[in-house]
Amino acid sequence: MLETLGLTATAGAVYQALLDHPGHGVDELAATSGLASSQVHDCLDELARLMLVRASSEHPGQLRAIAPELGLAAMLDRQEADLAARQAELAASRAAVTRMVADRADSRATHSERLLGMDAIQARLELLGHSATSEVLGVHPGARQRPEDLAAGRDGNADTIARGVTIKSLYQDATRNDPHTTAYAQWLLSLGSEVRTAPVIPQRLVLVDRARALVPIDPRDTRKGALYVTEPGLVGALCELFDQAWATAVPLGAVRSEDPATGLSNTERELLRLLGAGLTDDTAGQRLGISSRTVNRQMASIMERLGASSRFEAGIKAAQQGWL
Repeated sequence: MLETLGLTATAGAVYQALLDHPGHGVDELAATSGLASSQVHDCLDELARLMLVRASSEHPGQLRAIAPELGLAAMLDRQEADLAARQAELAASRAAVTRMVADRADSRATHSERLLGMDAIQARLELLGHSATSEVLGVHPGARQRPEDLAAGRDGNADTIARGVTIKSLYQDATRNDPHTTAYAQWLLSLGSEVRTAPVIPQRLVLVDRARALVPIDPRDTRKGALYVTEPGLVGALCELFDQAWATAVPLGAVRSEDPATGLSNTERELLRLLGAGLTDDTAGQRLGISSRTVNRQMASIMERLGASSRFEAGIKAAQQGWL
């Protein structure tokens, strides 16, 4: 038990031997304590530093032990004084942290804040996950998610879910073909989260407790930065946008059945709608998270089913048959 006061076990044994045999020298103490003479010398040096021994007046060149009620009590007093000083330092540090958090909260009192760069975005996502109390809603467009981005959010999401917070993640149908994103989504599902996909989804978005939102400054390059928003009207509109997209999405793992009347998948129907609205193959593919080659392949399949020799004719026939 004396180790907690800074006294090693071997020095404690020598101290006890001195108390029991006040006149013993180094060799006798070594024999009594079962230590080598060199070890006893080291222990006596340690006891001297701790002020548990003093020079003997009766036996010149030897040391005598200070009574425990004096020596050990003094050590306890020093330990308590050190502890009190440490507690005072911790209290001062806590006060400084509280002031810093309050200052940062004041600086974010406005309803929006620009976060520039991925480090700033990731830091804010970590804070949002830590402070979430009910749910975190996320929209993740694109045919695939960067493995490093998925890995960066893994621990935070696990902690958030462990606290009973619901996580709902919305991906594009195209991610069902990406092994990294699919594996991550399956991991989320295994922890009790909800994951759905849809052919077209809104831009990248994170909503926390339906009170705070994170949206990209530039949807074309989401790594540039994000806008942190707490304006109730804007956050409410973003929540409605998410709810509408979520309601029409399909849970991951569910089979996406074709429309029995048309034989079209949701992606094919959405592709017809986008091309009919005048979007190019590249733009339509970007919206759907698929390549231009996939756009061409799907359109060729649709034209064959419609018996159309051109996309223009396919558009007319699709409208006539109620496919659009």
